[in-house]
Amino acid sequence: MKRAFEVSTVIDRPIAAVWRELTDWERAPRWMKGVESMHADPGTEVGATLVFRARGKTRKSGISALEPGRSLTLTSEQGNVTARYSYVLEGAGDRTRARLTADVEVRGFPWTLLGPLIRAAIRRTDSRQLADFRAVAEAGGPR
Repeated sequence: MKRAFEVSTVIDRPIAAVWRELTDWERAPRWMKGVESMHADPGTEVGATLVFRARGKTRKSGISALEPGRSLTLTSEQGNVTARYSYVLEGAGDRTRARLTADVEVRGFPWTLLGPLIRAAIRRTDSRQLADFRAVAEAGGPR
């Protein structure tokens, strides 16, 4: 897999509150650009499937790695393109450092030729995701 982007930010909320917001799938459209709705089946655990509606189409992503309260990796496959989004949280008192990396693999002709364009499109669309998440998390409920 090749890196599409990596971003980080500091969120003025304790790690437990940030984790709750990150894994509240019903609220994810508030910070995931282009996502209209989302739910998890059966919940937040490795192997769970996230079903979401984006740009008028139903899509799926799976939780492929999880360290509850600390990190989460979502993996999606669309034809010959696999994208892996990894969220990592590190808490320090009432603040949390959050990091998001997006890695993309493309397979087969002509997809391998289009790989740089696909990664650039993902970077353009999703690299603001963590900043949008921070705004939602900081506006959230009780600490």
